[in-house]
Formats: sequence, C-alpha cells, structure tokens
Amino acid sequence: MADANGQGRVQGKVAFVTGAGSGIGRAAAVRLAQEGAKVTLVDKKEDRVAEVQKQIEQAGGEAIPAEADISKPEDIESAVRKTVDAWGRLDIVFANAGINGTLTPIEDMAPEDWSTTLDINLKGTFLTVKYAVPELKKNGGSIVITSSINGNRVFSNFGMSAYATSKAGQVAFMQMAALELAQFGIRVNAICPGAISTKIDQNTERKPELKEITIPVKFPEGDQPLEDGPGKPEQVANLVLFLASDESSHITGTPIYIDGAESLIRG
Repeated sequence: MADANGQGRVQGKVAFVTGAGSGIGRAAAVRLAQEGAKVTLVDKKEDRVAEVQKQIEQAGGEAIPAEADISKPEDIESAVRKTVDAWGRLDIVFANAGINGTLTPIEDMAPEDWSTTLDINLKGTFLTVKYAVPELKKNGGSIVITSSINGNRVFSNFGMSAYATSKAGQVAFMQMAALELAQFGIRVNAICPGAISTKIDQNTERKPELKEITIPVKFPEGDQPLEDGPGKPEQVANLVLFLASDESSHITGTPIYIDGAESLIRG
C-alpha cells in the first residue's frame, strides 16, 4: 500500500497488464494500483476486466480496460496506443496472458493446436514487448514476462510439449530483450511460477491419448514442500511489483522461480 504520504513503490507510473481479468494478471493489476500505478487492464474480452476496474477505482486507483487478442498485432498496438493516449506514458509492462492449450502426445497433436499455443504464449509475448518498446524507451521501464517452471526446470508434465516449448522460448526471448534494451534503461525479467490457483485450466484440453504416454509419478508427501498446496496469485503479484519497482533496479535478464520448491522435486 502507499505510505502515509501517499507514495507507493510505483507511484505515478503507468502499467500495461495482459490477462488482467483473472488469476495472476488480476492480482498483479490490483497490487500495482495499490502502490500508485495507473493500470491498463488488457484481456481478450473487455467485460472480463470490469470487476477488476471497479475494485481498483473503489480503492482510489485508476484503471482503463483494453480489449485485445494478444496474438494479433493490431490489437496489441491499439491497446498500447490507448494507454499512452490516456496517460501520456508507459513504464511497466506485464506480459502475462497465456494458455495451457491442448495436452496430447506429440504424434497426436494437430499442427493447428501447436500453432495456437505458440501464437498466444510466445508470439503474444513478442508482440506485447514489440509495441511497448517505443514508449518505454522514452523514460526507461520494466518488462515482466510470465513464463513457467514447465520448459525451464520441469519436463514431466506429459502432453505439454507445445506449452513447455512456448515457456522456454519466453525465457530465451527475455534474455535477448534484456541485453538489447539495457542501453535504454529498460529491464526485462521473467517469472516462472509453479502451481498457482488460477483459472488457466479452463483453457486446457486434455486428450484421452495422454494415458498412453503418462509415466506414473507419486509424491507421498506432496510436490509443494513450502506450502501444502498451490501458491496464490497474490504471492506472484508481490514478485511482479518488486520487479516493476525501483527496488529491483539492477535486476534484468533473469528468470525468477516462484514455486515453493516444487520444481526442485519434479525437475
């Protein structure tokens, strides 16, 4: 929260959050607003963020909705333009939106299912960063990308070859971008969550063929050593706030794992 003088850790900055209607995106948008940022709430359908906007405004913050399919260049370009038209600047980009996609063996995966996952998760991240960069160059800023432990530390989630590939690609892209953009005072980092209580399973299609390739693995004491269950979106939001703020001013090009040590067991 803002301090007694009304100064939050991102006071006066403008943030652009994709997938802001639920889960990690929603929690991050609310947390950034609590700390003084003006927030553009980007989601595939504008009505998905109405409740989030209301929550932010009722608490005294500022937010605007922006409807965008992150896999479409014109949508993202328009959403960035709407942000700058509203507030005159852009300082923080949280490239968070993504899907699990279709879970199936490689030989059974339809090429279009592979493409859909890569288009949203990887191409969508590229487009979000691409159209934000010209604005971020003006004052510097922070880009945070939601990757995953999958494709980086964990490779045992059967049927998730497209998802894991997209998440590994995001980390490689983040590191390339971090070096390229450092000269402009733009930091780029990736967060790699483990199991977090969100609604991402609603866009997951599990094919019956999965049972043919699944190797049973049991963790009698559970696979999340730090806490008895998945993490919370609010815990991830606190990490996003840190990376968006000047408190992380010397951190860039870094994947940061937030998984309660889950990936150390499952990797």
